[in-house]
Amino acid sequence: MSNCFLPARILLPGAEVPLDPWACIAVDQFTSQPEYWQQAERLAAGRPSTLHIVLPEAYLGTAQEAARLAEIRQTMTRYRRTVLTRQVNGYVYVERTQLDGTVRQGLVGMVDLEAYSYAAGAGTAIRPSENTVVERIPPRLRIRRGAELETPHVMMLADDPARTLIEPIGRCKDRLPCLYNGELMLGGGRLAGWAVEDPDLLAGIDAALRALGDPEAFAARWPQAAGQSPLVLAVGDGNHSLATAKACWEELKPTLAPAERACHPARYCLAEVCNVQSPAIEIEPIHRVVFGAALPELTDRLLNWAAANGITPGAQGPQRLTLAGGGQEQTLALAGRLEPLAVGTLERFLSDILPENPQWTVDYIHGADAARALAADPARPATAVLLPPFAKADLFRGVVLGGVLPRKTFSMGHAEEKRYYNECRSLL
Repeated sequence: MSNCFLPARILLPGAEVPLDPWACIAVDQFTSQPEYWQQAERLAAGRPSTLHIVLPEAYLGTAQEAARLAEIRQTMTRYRRTVLTRQVNGYVYVERTQLDGTVRQGLVGMVDLEAYSYAAGAGTAIRPSENTVVERIPPRLRIRRGAELETPHVMMLADDPARTLIEPIGRCKDRLPCLYNGELMLGGGRLAGWAVEDPDLLAGIDAALRALGDPEAFAARWPQAAGQSPLVLAVGDGNHSLATAKACWEELKPTLAPAERACHPARYCLAEVCNVQSPAIEIEPIHRVVFGAALPELTDRLLNWAAANGITPGAQGPQRLTLAGGGQEQTLALAGRLEPLAVGTLERFLSDILPENPQWTVDYIHGADAARALAADPARPATAVLLPPFAKADLFRGVVLGGVLPRKTFSMGHAEEKRYYNECRSLL
């Protein structure tokens, strides 16, 4: 069986085109801060930039959308002829220097959309880590349909404790052709990339992917999932962009002959794969604040709900939730009929209890201190429910054993550290 992540014909601008302003941040960032995008447009005005071939989501549904789409199509045609003058037949090994100085390693190639599904319970080799909101796909389809080029902000995660897939390429980067090395616009850190076309390196990547997808190794790591199809890659970021590529491919596929389906460019989507075990990959829990519910009331409701659902508090319980409000807090250890992760158990509780209390609302908060501060406001009752640190292995465990993680389970880095558009691929 072929691998789900493959070498691609990757297009890049000429070496004379600087990363700033060629590379631009993922369009789903700063959606409530149009001033960021206005500043980016000033920097990119009259210069080659991926900003001119993507549509920031801050503009979705606005009067500008149709006009910008027409401009995007024209710019893609021009860039294919005059700007994207270099190509890599293989992968691009990338190093992203983040705001704290750590270096995130990645490998840019293409994922096979036939090996991916966002349907609940799908046992494909590539799966979303969080629920896909299908209502978010149609606006993105308008952008991808008929597009000549794609440029990715999709970031995939491999669970590779032995560091067999990406890290070996990093160790030999000094003998690879350097494609770019420079600062990213608007404080995005530094990005460098090297061409990976050597047949031996390509064979090593292929072998590592096959080992990560080996059914016996998968069953040994996840005994509860023995017999399932192995999960090779989980979507860490850009979930709805990948889902849009899949939806576009499913639209196109019935119009193609079988031979065309096997190799059509739209069957694939450019993406970057990172190792979730890397120290540079930071995964933090997203906490909940329940407004309208004081700490004693929410605690009582949680304990009553737990008792009714086969869950008991106890010192040795494997899942811990900390409830904070009004300057006080307590930690509950839970055991019994739990979801694979504490966030799943909490979401099940909230989905059961919120309809009975329509005056309560929930917000999703990055940072425990920020959540505590919101729950300490004496002007309104609120309780912060703090989730435990998110172990990296829990991401794959939650997807393997629970199907997908609940929405707003985790975050990966700061907004400025999201993937920037840089590499391109032809969709024609």
